Amino acid sequence: MPNTKSAERRMRNSERKRQHNRAILSRLRKHEKGLRDAVNAGKKADATKTLPDVHSVIDKAVKSGVITRAAANRKKSRLTIAANRSK
Repeated sequence: MPNTKSAERRMRNSERKRQHNRAILSRLRKHEKGLRDAVNAGKKADATKTLPDVHSVIDKAVKSGVITRAAANRKKSRLTIAANRSK
């Protein structure tokens, strides 16, 4: 347990930020998984349709500081390559 009032506040803020980051990461993983499922199922039309949505979710995660810009660029690149490779 925290010993000071400021430590108590930090604990509350940390928990709130942790929940916020988890929500954003969960949303990111859900969209990424949807795209990967479309690619694996061979649905190129669905994959290319959902790609901009996934890019948007990734950019929003960067904007809120959940993932770094480099990680986002790497994810977007790999997902785009996968979507283009699908049949």
